[in-house]
Amino acid sequence: MAQANDSVRPPDDATIETPSHAQDHPQLLLPPGHELKALPPPRRSRKWFWITLAALVLLAFLIFRGLRGGNASDAGKKAPAQGAAITVAQVKTGDMNVYIEALGTVTPINTVTIYSQITGRVMAVYYREGQIVHQGDPLIDIDPRPYEATLAQAQGNLDHDRGLLAEARIDLQRYQTAFAKNAIARQQLEDQEQIVVQYEGTVKADQGTVDYDQTQLSYCHIVSTLTGRVGLRLVDPGNTIFSGSSSTLVVITQLQPITVVFNVSEDDLAQVQKQLSAGHKLAVAAFDRAAEKQLAAGTLTSLDNAVDTTTGTIKFRAEFPNSKLELFPNQFVNARLLVNTLRQVTLVPLAAVQHNGTSAFVYVVNADNTVSVQNITELTSDDQSTAVTGMNSGVNVATSGFDRLENGVQVAVRGQAAAQKSTAAQKGAKSTKSTRSTGGKTAGKKQ
Repeated sequence: MAQANDSVRPPDDATIETPSHAQDHPQLLLPPGHELKALPPPRRSRKWFWITLAALVLLAFLIFRGLRGGNASDAGKKAPAQGAAITVAQVKTGDMNVYIEALGTVTPINTVTIYSQITGRVMAVYYREGQIVHQGDPLIDIDPRPYEATLAQAQGNLDHDRGLLAEARIDLQRYQTAFAKNAIARQQLEDQEQIVVQYEGTVKADQGTVDYDQTQLSYCHIVSTLTGRVGLRLVDPGNTIFSGSSSTLVVITQLQPITVVFNVSEDDLAQVQKQLSAGHKLAVAAFDRAAEKQLAAGTLTSLDNAVDTTTGTIKFRAEFPNSKLELFPNQFVNARLLVNTLRQVTLVPLAAVQHNGTSAFVYVVNADNTVSVQNITELTSDDQSTAVTGMNSGVNVATSGFDRLENGVQVAVRGQAAAQKSTAAQKGAKSTKSTRSTGGKTAGKKQ
């Protein structure tokens, strides 16, 4: 028995591991030399934790998806999906003007700059700044007294020489009578004839001097040479002005009529020349710089004789009556030249025309409230419509909502009246198409 007990006896240096709760019981006695060591708590695996979490997330997703699908199906049952909301307009038939637009400058027909041709003191200035003056109206008076004195002296010399000429002519008559009776020599008669010629030359020279002095005297009284507007006053009474000076006395600008000069591309020259060669007068309208308000209406009068090689343009000149003084010299305007008028062409609203980089197209609204893409060719356009080829009048086209449109998309025309109008138009278009297929005439009429 003792041997058996010794065989199960632990070694002296062994450490006996006991559960942690054994330490709380001092009655458990260990052999001398042995130490009681607590066992570590059992390790719990986290695998089940992640599996459980993933299952909960999946369950929540399935529940959310089921609720959302149910709400969407209920909403679809209650309110069926509507097509893209658009506005429509009808394609019409009418006339379209072809214009050439260019930036122009208002240019007066005549601008007169007056300088002094004599030297003297300014006695009076008759015009007001910015006044409209007429041809012959007085503008400036210069002291005439020196020129009146010079004119009187020249007239005195003329009178003196005229007297000498008259005396020489009387003597010539006497010599001619005496020579006829052989009372004098022929040489004396010929000398007297030459004396008369000399006095005639002196009288002509005196007359020239008188005319010159009269002209100089006329420069003392400056009058307007045309009807127009004067600028700011550049000289005052009491100033001394000098002949040949570059100082301007007054500037007069003709306002009625007035012209506008604008540059047109050489590419448009051919169609303009065609109209001018046919004897047509081309109308030109002048608009303000924003091209919104028409200022005046006129006609094309002339064009330059060469193309500007630096810009590839040629200058045109149009004349305007300017009866209400709408145009002001050197004012910048937008000139619009009417070149031609296209008769009975298809007109599409400008808002309906779209571009894809290579061509133009429109969205045609069909009878089943779907849209289809139709390519068109643009001829010309204005602020509201575009003249095109490639489609017929009476068709409804989309004018808004293009970001949601494509070929075959269902649409909803805004407004019940608009929808009814679209349907009626499409029925009329079908009827027109049927008539054409049977060889009948086109049913479309000018709107």
